[in-house]
Order: sequence, then C-alpha cells, then structure tokens
Amino acid sequence: MRLRKRALGDRNLVGARVETARKHLGMKQKDLLAQLQVKGVDINASALSKLEGQVRYVTDVELNALADILNVSVDWLLGRTEESENNSLPRYPLR
Repeated sequence: MRLRKRALGDRNLVGARVETARKHLGMKQKDLLAQLQVKGVDINASALSKLEGQVRYVTDVELNALADILNVSVDWLLGRTEESENNSLPRYPLR
C-alpha cells in the first residue's frame, strides 16, 4: 500500500469518505475503477487517486455512481448524515 505523498486538497468533500468506504469493503482502487466503468463512469487510476486525495472535483454522475457502488448514501459521502461510533461508516446502510 502506497502512502499519500501530498496533503489532502480542498477540491471536494467526498474523497476521504470514498477512500474510507472502499477500504472498509476491502476493495482496491482498480476494483472500484472497474465498477465505475460498468456504470458508465470512465475515469483512470490517476483521476481516482486525485478524487480520493481531494485534489480533483467530483461530478454529480461520479458521486451518484460512487454511492451506489460503495453502498452508502450521497448524503453520507457529503458528510451530511450521522457517522458510526468509529467515525468511518454510517450506523445503518443508507441505500
């Protein structure tokens, strides 16, 4: 596992939560990329890394697909809903 070289950016609110949910599911970035492509969202590994690092903007289409794939709500990705006790995922599945 590579460590992030750059500090988190400020281009999106969801990147850190996307990474948290992905890792919670035991999913690698390449697995998430494959599932995004199945949903019609064509981004490359660099773009996903930048999204998770919050140095890239996220489109509404990407946000919707990420919520579906990671089995969380868009509101959770945006930080608008309550977190679990360990501050990683919602207490209850939101989707």
